Amino acid sequence: MAPSSHRLAREITAPIPERGDPVVVELGPGTGSFTRVIQERLKGRGRHVAVELNPRFTAWLRSRYPEVDVVEADAATLPALLAERGIAQVDVVISGLPWAAFPQKTQDAIMRGVTQVLSPHATFTTFAYIHARWTPPARRFHARLERAFEEVVVSRAIWRNIPPAVIYFARRSRSASGA
Repeated sequence: MAPSSHRLAREITAPIPERGDPVVVELGPGTGSFTRVIQERLKGRGRHVAVELNPRFTAWLRSRYPEVDVVEADAATLPALLAERGIAQVDVVISGLPWAAFPQKTQDAIMRGVTQVLSPHATFTTFAYIHARWTPPARRFHARLERAFEEVVVSRAIWRNIPPAVIYFARRSRSASGA
């Protein structure tokens, strides 16, 4: 697949607060399509932690974005990674991970970690390609989101992306609300 478009990056990063010092976690930044826009939205405020498993991407991101805390690690270890950095809760988690390609156990492990670190008013965003959204793995992931969050909103199609995509905006983690 091609890197995510600027249009998709602008839309998926929309929940980043305009004020204050938000903590933003980016999962699977890859080549940095979302990283760049997250930095533009933060304008030097807050904190940006990017978790990337691929060592090549990690090295490239570190050289390109020295202001971002790029961590070479598995996203399933998110709570421990953040604890090492003195971060108890985050305001936004933006995911570029290929959720539908992961086995159920991997999805569950990563999602458990995500919901553990979200503040009560945080937002989790991720995307899916339209052509694959109706496949059984993608439908299982959507159901997983519904179990993990009180509210899951699916965006309109982002046609200016190759391939076209939709964004999932998930709010009020059932874990963060004590459920």
